[in-house]
Order: sequence, then structure tokens, then C-alpha cells
Amino acid sequence: MTQSIFEQDLPRTSANHVPLSPLTFIERSATVYPDYPAVVHGEIRRNWAETWQRCRRLASALELHGIQPGQTVAAMLPNVPAMFEAHFGVPLAGCVLNTLNIRLDAEAIAYMLAHGEAKVVLVDPEFAGVIEAAVAKLDPKPLVIDVDDALFEGPPQRIGQVEYESLLAEGDPEYPYRLPEDEWQAISLNYTSGTTGKPKGVVYHHRGAYLNAVSNLLEWAMPHHPVYLWTLPMFHCNGWCFPWTIAANAGVSVCLRRVDPKKIMALIADERVTHFSGAPIVLNGLVNLPDAQKRDFDHPVKVTTAGAAPPASVIAGVETLGIEVTHVYGLTEVYGPVTVCAWHEAWDELSVEARAKLKARQGVRYHMLEALCIADPETLAPVPKDGQTIGEILMRGNNVMKGYLKNPEATEQALKGGWYHTGDLAVWHPDGYIEIKDRAKDIIISGGENISTIEVEDALYTHPAVEEAAVVAKPDEKWGETPCAFVKLKVGYGEVTEQEIIDHCRSRLAHFKAPRTVIFTELPKTSTGKIQKFVLREEARKQ
Repeated sequence: MTQSIFEQDLPRTSANHVPLSPLTFIERSATVYPDYPAVVHGEIRRNWAETWQRCRRLASALELHGIQPGQTVAAMLPNVPAMFEAHFGVPLAGCVLNTLNIRLDAEAIAYMLAHGEAKVVLVDPEFAGVIEAAVAKLDPKPLVIDVDDALFEGPPQRIGQVEYESLLAEGDPEYPYRLPEDEWQAISLNYTSGTTGKPKGVVYHHRGAYLNAVSNLLEWAMPHHPVYLWTLPMFHCNGWCFPWTIAANAGVSVCLRRVDPKKIMALIADERVTHFSGAPIVLNGLVNLPDAQKRDFDHPVKVTTAGAAPPASVIAGVETLGIEVTHVYGLTEVYGPVTVCAWHEAWDELSVEARAKLKARQGVRYHMLEALCIADPETLAPVPKDGQTIGEILMRGNNVMKGYLKNPEATEQALKGGWYHTGDLAVWHPDGYIEIKDRAKDIIISGGENISTIEVEDALYTHPAVEEAAVVAKPDEKWGETPCAFVKLKVGYGEVTEQEIIDHCRSRLAHFKAPRTVIFTELPKTSTGKIQKFVLREEARKQ
């Protein structure tokens, strides 16, 4: 092929081509706005210069402890300053950050640490017991770093070899700032349940993290120096890339250890929070606060929500409080949200209920997502934009994962045909907006967390009275969805109660994964013996 004149003597060099990485964002903000506030946590108030120094100290200290580029550093932390700093200090050292779901049990955590080959674990005292039990199952064992927090209300627990502040004291505040050699290099590892009991390790690269962080700015039209409240867990898809987004715009991260509607309302008013994110359950908590705990505020406040589609009544209730709602949608495999229910000014004239119904749709693609379609998953033929024909949501772009760690078969299946197959079923409306109708993988999204029905079913089957079991999503006003178990008991076993089954599952699973409802019944099956879950889903909706 003849080379174009525009390719002749015009080489790619370090002067005109550099890897995209969100590390650029914090370096710039610390340089341009060193005295601007960056982190708020109780009495802690740190600016961008101080935060950048702490991130560099972390990178330096990891290197001093023998941690090599390309190795995994895990974090079992709530939304505290150390978690924010890890999003920069860990990749600055060339390492990969694995944020662990703080709601999981020791067995699940041990699997993730082993599978990701974690060399370091940062742990908050609240989760010391879980990490201690998880690490006991590992050989070799990672370096455990305790992260003390003045706002932790329980007794101090030390299980590590060093405390976080002491670790930072070992590090160099002038540790060299350097980008990865290749933007395709991994920046983080996030585990998702998928459709099997074993989690899959989703690998993010620097380029995708950079682009999705910028997309967050664009979709929200975020101004300079926003004040962002961490109601969304930073362990979930790296906080939807918002640690990097806030650094890009020199904003303020207001940390929050756990979701508390009263505290959220107080921080919005007292810290003049402008933006926050969370699952519909967070919004529902604000709507249902007693009037005495609600606060007035005279500044604009915006929230993005995702997970199970928020009920229109919840959206309407939040907007009555003076908070503007933006509905987004995404998955762990695409760095968090990548579609948005982009708003049209003409819709402002509609009633509150009509606006809320429109906002419940998943919308259109983010700026940085290259393509989005609803199609037949096998032929890849797009479905008609009629709002009725159901197909699978497919995605393509730079903010699609590298793939699943150590799982080439699952990676190939997820990315077949040049598209990321979400497994979510939706319709395409005439205006191009998508709306989810079902979940092909039977995943339950409860309070923003994914729950594998197979994993719950496995726990049910360990009860000696259970002959058959199936789990589906049951709509729930508070959590969005909760697990509903249908159980056929063995003949002659004796009396078994709903609570006994729930307690049995809780003893084997993280509590949020256990069924909230148990129905004893015969299970409907096809002629080949396959349980008809669509029938059970309809039954669960009636309960």
C-alpha cells in the first residue's frame, strides 16, 4: 500500500505523542491550583499540593518495600482519603490497584487476592477481621498495611506490618512523576460476579480511565472546582472513575465512610456539595428522611444514579428536594457509566411524573463511548427503533475493558464480533434512547451491588432440606432489587421456615447476597427439565 504524503517524514515522537493517563490530571491540578482544597474528611482539610505529595510518598514507599511495576496493590477501604490517594499513588509506582468490595466475606476476598496475585493490602480497621481471615488462606502472604481513621468508631485493630501514615513517612514527596510507557498498561483490577459463583477480574487500562474520567465531566457539564460527595463506593468501578474526574477539574472530594441519608443531607448543606452519585437506594433514603432531618440549601446540587432503574417516584421525590437527577448506565466491564439519559430542554415543560419517566431510561452513549446499539447478539443485526423489539445492549470503544484476568475464554465471549456484549436486554426508542427491559444473565442488582443468582442457589442447595432451588430478582422500593428464592423441599424432611433458609444462606454468603424472600413451591420447568425463571420473575413481582 502506497504511503500517504501525510505519513511521510512525520513520525510519532515523545514531542507529539504521549500515553493518556489520569495521572496527568493530579499533576496538573497540584501545579496550577496547589492551594485549592482537594480532600475533606472530618477535621482533615488538605489541598492539592499536599494530596499530590502524599500520593508520591505512597508510590515511593511501595517501591522501597520491593513492590514492582505491574504488581497488584489491593485496598479494603471505605471512602477515606487513603482510598482516594491510592488511585494515584499506586499507578504512579507502575502498579495495578485492586479495590475490594468491603461487603464481601473472607472466602471471596481470599479468592480475589490470590487470583490477582496481590502483593500489598491496605486495610481499614473495620475490615481487619475479614482481611486477617482472608490472608490466613494465602501463601505467600501480601504485605498488610493498616489505615487508621479517626472517624472509625470501633476499637482500633492492627493486623498489618506497618501503619499507613508511617509508610508515607518513609516515602519521597518528590518521587518522580512519570506516565506509563504504554497507555494500554493496566491501571486497575475490579472484580465482578458475572453469571457464575467465581468473580471475574476486569482489567482497566490507563487510556480508558483517562477517557471515561473526561466523559464524566462532559456528561455532567461539571464546572471548575466542583465539590463531590463520596456516597458512591470508590471500590465500585474505581468510583465510576470519579477520583480521576475530580482531579481533572481540581474539585473537592468530601469523604464519607458509609451511606447515611441524614449525614448526606448535612454535608450537602454544610460543605456546599455540588455533585454526588449513587444507586437508587441512596436517593430513596433522602426522599424518606423525616422532615426534621432535611436541610435547605441555596446552591445547585446534581446527582447521577445507576444500577437498577430508579422508580419514577423516587426521581420525582429527589427533584422536589432541589436535587437534579441524571440517570446513567454502565457495567464494571466499561469503567462504570457509559450511557446517559441526556436531557432536552423541551422536556422541562412536562409534568414531574412525565419527566421522571423519561429520566428512568438508560439513554444514549457517553461522548467517549464509540458506539452503542441494541442488536441480535448472534447476528449483530440492530433491532428496530420501535421501543418494543428487545435485543442485547452492545458497546464498542476505548472505555471497554482490556478483558478478564486469566480468563481468555470469557474475554473472547464477551468481546465477540468486535462488540462488548453486556448481557442486558433492552429496547431502542425512536429517539435513539435505550431502555433496559430484562437481564439476560439473571444478575440481581441490589443497592448498586451485583449478586450472582447461581452463587445464592449454590448456598441454598447446601441446606439438607432443599431439593430444588432457583433465585430471581424481586423489585424492591428501597434496594431496587433483592434476591427472591423459590425452594422445593425434600419430602418427609419436616418443617422448615423461611427465616431458617435465610439464616442458612447468611452463614455462607455476604448478608446482602442472601434471599430476602423465600417461597416454598414446585418449580416450573420446560419439557427438558430447565427451570423457567421468567415464570418465577413474574411470581416474585406479585409478592
